[in-house]
Amino acid sequence: MALEFKSGFVAVVGRPNAGKSTLVNRLVGQKVAIVTSRPQTTRNRIQGIVNRPNAQVVLIDTPGLHRPDSALGRQMMGEVNAALDGVDVLALILDVSEDIGKGDRHAIERAARFEGTRILLLNKVDRIPKDSLLPIIESVGKLTDFAEIIPISALTGDGVDRVLEKFIEYLPSGEPHFPADQYTDQPERFLAAELIREKAMAGTFHEVPHAVAVLVDAFEETDKLIRIRATIYVEREGQKGILIGRAGASLKKIGTDARKELEEILGMKIFLELFVKVLRDWRDNPQLVRQLDWHLQLERLTGE
Repeated sequence: MALEFKSGFVAVVGRPNAGKSTLVNRLVGQKVAIVTSRPQTTRNRIQGIVNRPNAQVVLIDTPGLHRPDSALGRQMMGEVNAALDGVDVLALILDVSEDIGKGDRHAIERAARFEGTRILLLNKVDRIPKDSLLPIIESVGKLTDFAEIIPISALTGDGVDRVLEKFIEYLPSGEPHFPADQYTDQPERFLAAELIREKAMAGTFHEVPHAVAVLVDAFEETDKLIRIRATIYVEREGQKGILIGRAGASLKKIGTDARKELEEILGMKIFLELFVKVLRDWRDNPQLVRQLDWHLQLERLTGE
């Protein structure tokens, strides 16, 4: 007797830097979301698709839960709300390497309002003594009802196989939503913008990483080459100088690192051209913030 096929959507939510993108990338087996040590790296909801013989799990990586103080922040929280609309399972990630604080309780309260299956993932267990885990499980388990509480390390992979098994267990029976060879729904031009932003964030410090936005101005694909022209936006002249670096060295490194990773992911030769522009206080500019949402970009490009 053949196993019934399971198919559905899992929203992965949590505070900034809880490990959501690391988990999604590991489960998918491909890089679909950028990862940095900076909080609030993820700005859009990103779908990663896990295909198994008996299931298709569509993972929705979301921006970190926080109190928005800008147009960008408000859009990011809108992305979380959009991600929770119509999903089958909510997976809340908590970072147990730090004390459970007010922000974590707010995240749990947000998860408690979800009416479907809730699974709690206690991440970064590789950073804490084993004997401290049980008290944490007992403490957070009292705050709201979860169908499962699973300790994991998204970084090392500890417990991740069990997470996928539980996701599949709680998904409904049904046909796959995407082709079996597809691992993300995001356009390649958005992935390019995100990888450029990742490299720019990794090479800078203080306020600069949060002030970085990337828009792809041109994405032209031929049989042998993809030509990409992109603009990196910052909010201050000083930030522009940091990104460009002495004699353009910093910008060159950002471009080289992004190009190499894009070539590896896309399997194509890449010609990448980068520019840096100042757009003061762009995070409070709703028009630019909307351009950063690839869902809206796609609607504009396709007319749908």
